[in-house]
Amino acid sequence: MKMIGIRRKGVAVVENKKGILLVAGRKKIFSLPGGGAEKFESRKKATIRELHEETNLRTVKIKYLFSHVGKRWHNYNGKLVKNSIKIFLIESKGMPKPSHEIKYISFWKKGMKLKLSDSTKIILEKYLTDYKYVKN
Repeated sequence: MKMIGIRRKGVAVVENKKGILLVAGRKKIFSLPGGGAEKFESRKKATIRELHEETNLRTVKIKYLFSHVGKRWHNYNGKLVKNSIKIFLIESKGMPKPSHEIKYISFWKKGMKLKLSDSTKIILEKYLTDYKYVKN
């Protein structure tokens, strides 16, 4: 049996009147902003850092919502891994603009026809069903 590595990741739900902020690279597969935590970095801090790196937004307020474990996939080294994701609701300031590997930014509302990553679909559905009316 192959060992499956765990990739610690944090993602941000940033919502405003336009919808929920999503980001995408060249392939235009949209996901929530965020990324892997560095060694000794919390997923909360990784979420704040990645949101700024990817969108130039600054975090004003952050609240943990829930966790999600993604499907198995092969990383750039060919190693089998799973994302262990913590999802945070973030109030931010600034105007989002794509940066680093991010080429596109969009605001998503239920029913929109954007190509979403599998984990993003699951996380958005859970957020809309269980957390949409949680007060900050």
